[in-house]
Amino acid sequence: MAQKPSIPKGTRDFSPAEVVKRNYIMNTIKSCFTTYGFQPIETPSFENSDTLMGKYGDEGDRLIFKILNSGDFLRKVDDTLYSEKDSGKLTPKISEKALRYDLTVPFARYVVQHQNDIDFPFKRYQIQPVWRADRPQKGRFREFFQCDADVVGSKSLWQELEFVQLYDTVFNKLSLEGVTIKMNNRKVLSGIAEVIGESNKLIDFTVALDKLDKIGEDGVKKEMREKGISEDAIEKLQPLFQVSGTASEKLALLKELLSASEIGMQGVNELEFIIQTITELELQTATLEVDVTLARGLNYYTGAIFEVAAPSSVKMGSIGGGGRYDDLTGIFGLKNMSGVGISFGLDRIYLVLEELDLFPETVSANTKVLFINFGEDEARYAMKAISKLRKEGITAELYPDAAKMGKQMGYADKRNIPFTVLAGGNEMETETYTLKHMKSGEQDAVSFTELRAKLL
Repeated sequence: MAQKPSIPKGTRDFSPAEVVKRNYIMNTIKSCFTTYGFQPIETPSFENSDTLMGKYGDEGDRLIFKILNSGDFLRKVDDTLYSEKDSGKLTPKISEKALRYDLTVPFARYVVQHQNDIDFPFKRYQIQPVWRADRPQKGRFREFFQCDADVVGSKSLWQELEFVQLYDTVFNKLSLEGVTIKMNNRKVLSGIAEVIGESNKLIDFTVALDKLDKIGEDGVKKEMREKGISEDAIEKLQPLFQVSGTASEKLALLKELLSASEIGMQGVNELEFIIQTITELELQTATLEVDVTLARGLNYYTGAIFEVAAPSSVKMGSIGGGGRYDDLTGIFGLKNMSGVGISFGLDRIYLVLEELDLFPETVSANTKVLFINFGEDEARYAMKAISKLRKEGITAELYPDAAKMGKQMGYADKRNIPFTVLAGGNEMETETYTLKHMKSGEQDAVSFTELRAKLL
């Protein structure tokens, strides 16, 4: 007996109903991207390893799926290296390509490679799958779609403001209320590291701080100690763990804490500008708040950073995030090209909408009308009508076999097709169609014009 097939952990198959719902979310996001002036691009699913490695920090690098070289990939490995069994040394010899971890680094590569053909500032959006060798759990997959929008070639803070508005616009169109856009600034974090005397451990500090919502205050402090951050420095951080209040009150605390740090105060001023301006412009659905412990573990962020939290009634991780990166294209040789971008977590947004029952009833993969098949001549008569209906945008199909009526009706019922059409000998003689409403059981003999009007 053949073994039942399966799929890798962290991946999923999607039914027609699920695909239609996912497309509804993607089309909503895509429509908003277009409204805000973003243009679409696509990049390969895999990149050269040196494009990706070293861009996400040590933790990110470990989660990148490597692709084995084709052919006899062990041929170039000498016996000494092979016997060491050191994966860090062996991997570059047997793998030169990797699946993309996100869409931002490939975008930076795209900008550098096509810089002579791009008009700056360049506003792009990209909706494609990414892969991470993460531990699968609810809302976290090894293969998932990202929906990104970025602007490169401008340092203006108006871009950050537009991204806050873009988040709000998308969630408003999805009827998703109670979303919180959390915001911080890497310059603020750099300033904090400076005033506590740990500037040389900025990355360790931010990676640990970014886990606050997952491992709690004690867990963060423990990790900081393990990374060599002093007890005195951790003690100075205590106000951050307990900060609360309005955005203005949090900014006041940061001003007091970072008064001696030039870079820290730059970050505070940028936050203040965004908060004040958004207050004037007003958001429709989302709430914008300052989160002084928000760090986001990716090393390439240099300014504003964002993370979007689902409504509190749903237990879910972040459903979006992003930030400003001043140096990302510089790693590929293009200096002084500041960028800022955000990402929507399609899969998590899907789970949230599903849990809150927010998908519209009109979002359906269903055929609207099924024509019953009575035989070859009757099927030919039905197909003429079906062809006309399809030209009107009405989803219609013919049951392929002249099976028993009960089987065909059962098929329509199982697929939740709302209407069936009986087009037998009597209907052919009178050039009519018998339209049956599956829920009520009512049926009427109608002309084609009437049939079309009832199905539109």
